[in-house]
Amino acid sequence: MKKQLVIALGGNALGNTPDEQKEAVLAAAGHIASLVKDGYKIVIVHGNGPQVGMINLAFELAYQQNSEVSVMPFAECCGMSQGYIGFHLQNALQNTFVEQGITTHVSTAITQVIVDRHDPAFQNPTKPVGLFYSEATAEKIAEARGYTFVEDSGRGFRRVVPSPEPVDIKEKGTIRCLMENGDVVVACGGGGIPVYRENGRLTSVDAVIDKDKAAAKLAEVINADTLIILTAVPRVAINFGKPEQKWLERITVAEARQYIKEGHFAPGSMLPKVEAAIKFVESKPGREAIITSLENAYQAVTEDNGTVICS
Repeated sequence: MKKQLVIALGGNALGNTPDEQKEAVLAAAGHIASLVKDGYKIVIVHGNGPQVGMINLAFELAYQQNSEVSVMPFAECCGMSQGYIGFHLQNALQNTFVEQGITTHVSTAITQVIVDRHDPAFQNPTKPVGLFYSEATAEKIAEARGYTFVEDSGRGFRRVVPSPEPVDIKEKGTIRCLMENGDVVVACGGGGIPVYRENGRLTSVDAVIDKDKAAAKLAEVINADTLIILTAVPRVAINFGKPEQKWLERITVAEARQYIKEGHFAPGSMLPKVEAAIKFVESKPGREAIITSLENAYQAVTEDNGTVICS
């Protein structure tokens, strides 16, 4: 039986406008089609950093012009981004499949990711979202809406939201069913819509879940064989950008942890990807994670041509 793959595709790789995104997903579709042709069962998790920011910004600006326009909660903005990015991916993949004579269908699952309401992240919001404001304006908004603001890069004050750990995927059964039926599935877009359980109900919360960590959790709960995290480089490196830079081909979890301890991976860049890979590999014996670029994805899967992290 062919392997089941979860592929994490970054939101920054999808461009800054709808037209740029259509071009980007069309390029991605060609690489994914090659894996589908070889019989791999695939779930795609996409980022949404630029896109959800634009949606949030649009509602903020509309509210400033007309107070009757609702300020859209961040969870709902994430749901909107899942819809339109999922549509673009579905459309590009389906058209590519038709051109290549592939009969596979593509589905998008609007996905809720369960978090722990008592996650320490809720006491320490760190993820900046939305506009820059003056200190006085930020204080007024904070008082009116209960937001948390921090000074950001000398450009003003910006809202920050928590980034909790993913605990479970609410729609995992649906995703697994679609995958087993042969569909390519787009799920957990932007890390998923954060929800928590309370008195038997699910309640959304303004937060941002790391896309790679959500992909690792999804890969774990649907029992995928391999997690593929796509980034800008074909392999992970230690001493990146230095004369002694070294590309890593195959490393163990223990080696990855040692490299983290030595500070080789940047917190806002490669570190969360390596951490997500470790979590997936440790979730069950025999699982592997691959970190590579989109252009290298097919070779990475079929020829171990990226950085493979294993137990």
